[in-house]
Amino acid sequence: MTRIALALLVTVMATALHAQTEPSQSEIAAYDGLHRAAHIDDVAEITRLAARGADLNARDRNDRTPAHVAAFASNDAALRALAAAGADMNALDDELYDVLTIAAVANDPDMVSLALMLGNRPDLVTSVYDGTALIAAAHLGHDEVVRRLIGGGAPLDYINNLDWTALIEAVVLGDGGPDHRATVRALVEAGADISIGDRDGVTPLSHAQARGYLEIAEIIAAAR
Repeated sequence: MTRIALALLVTVMATALHAQTEPSQSEIAAYDGLHRAAHIDDVAEITRLAARGADLNARDRNDRTPAHVAAFASNDAALRALAAAGADMNALDDELYDVLTIAAVANDPDMVSLALMLGNRPDLVTSVYDGTALIAAAHLGHDEVVRRLIGGGAPLDYINNLDWTALIEAVVLGDGGPDHRATVRALVEAGADISIGDRDGVTPLSHAQARGYLEIAEIIAAAR
């Protein structure tokens, strides 16, 4: 891949990751039942509706379940109540995101830990790039989220359909700053395979050196 092509892909990826679409104000205003209860964190109403047989995995027009809505609103109590009632914690919305990846992109470490505890799989394949929550968090430099996902068993060396691992994304799509340095350190210290290159065989170390990310290059090189 040429440098120009890679730069274009990086731009596209930076935009695409934020293709997660949270409920609009008009959608929120139209919500009723469990979707509304999830958005306003009304645990009593969730419990009441669940007991009456409401569809815990009902979909809005973007295929968001009440659990997705709770995640977008960062409503931990609502998510707990939905899971306790039997909601599917691994459902994907119309854009192929689950609760865990929504929380990872939002840089919401506590919801990440909660989703994992409630049964959201850390190895679930999400997004049009066939990625994972860990890859999404590494891309954005959400280092605390990365650490919690690693602790929850997220696959360190999973390769998405761009042939990138979480470590490669943290370098290629990162800015080399403190958050991405902390992300790279967390991945490397957890045992991420630094020898896995992209589809052209370019390793994370070579990518870091090419970008002038000297501190990141030092972190990776120290693991050799």
